[in-house]
Amino acid sequence: MNELVTVIIPYYKKRQFIKKCLNSVYKQTYKKIEILIIYDDINHKDITFLKKIAKTKYKTKIIINKKNLGAGNSRNIGINNAKGKFIAFLDADDHWSKNKLKIQINFMKENKINFSFTSYKIVNLRKLVIKIIRAQTILSRKQLIKSCDIGLSTVMLKRSVLKVNKFPNIKTKEDYVLWLAISKKNTLYGIDNVLTTWQQSPNSLSSNTFQKIKDSYLVYNTYLKYGAIKSIISIFFLVINFLKKRYL
Repeated sequence: MNELVTVIIPYYKKRQFIKKCLNSVYKQTYKKIEILIIYDDINHKDITFLKKIAKTKYKTKIIINKKNLGAGNSRNIGINNAKGKFIAFLDADDHWSKNKLKIQINFMKENKINFSFTSYKIVNLRKLVIKIIRAQTILSRKQLIKSCDIGLSTVMLKRSVLKVNKFPNIKTKEDYVLWLAISKKNTLYGIDNVLTTWQQSPNSLSSNTFQKIKDSYLVYNTYLKYGAIKSIISIFFLVINFLKKRYL
C-alpha cells in the first residue's frame, strides 16, 4: 500500500526557481503526494503566479502567512497541516530527480526507519555543478555535532517524529537544530544516490557568513547547552568541516 507523502515548500521571493522546483515534484514517479506551499511574503504579488503554475490534480495547497515568519516557522505550519504519514522538505530554489521520493520511501519502508537523507549536488546560477555531497550510510549524533552533512531538501521522515520536534525560531541552522534533536532517539540513515539539486544563491540567508556563525553559536550554546568556550571551539571545527566539504 502506498503511503501519502506531504511535500512542504516554504516560499519567499523565489519566483525564478519555483516553477522548476514544483515541476520536479509533479514529475515524481511516486504519485501519492500532497504539496503544501507556505507563502511567507507580506507582498502578495506572486500568489497569482503560484496559483497559475500549481497543478490541482497533485493536491497543491497554498497557505498564506499573515506575516513573514521565516523558513523554519513556515515549515512548522506545513507540518501542522500535513496529512501524510511521511514528510519531505524541499526549498523553493531546489529540485529533485524524478525517482527521489520512490527510492527514498521504499528504502524507509523496507528498513523500517524514521529518518533518511540522500546525496545531493550543488549548482551555481549558471547550472554548473560545484560539488557533490555524499550521504553517509549512517550518520551518528557525534558526527552530526561536528559537521552538518544533511541537505534539507534531501530529507524524508515520518510525521510521527515531528510530534515532539519542530524547527526552532532562528534565521539559519534551524534544520541543523532539528536534526540534532531527532538524532537523540532516531538513527539518521543516508542514501548515497544524488537525488537532489541544491541551488546556490548569493543573496540567500544560508550564504550570509556572519548570520551562520551567529546561529552556530546558538546551536551549541542555547540548544546543546555548551559553555561559551566549548561553543566557540565547536564552531571552529564546524567551519573547518564545512570548508573541507565544499572546497576539497
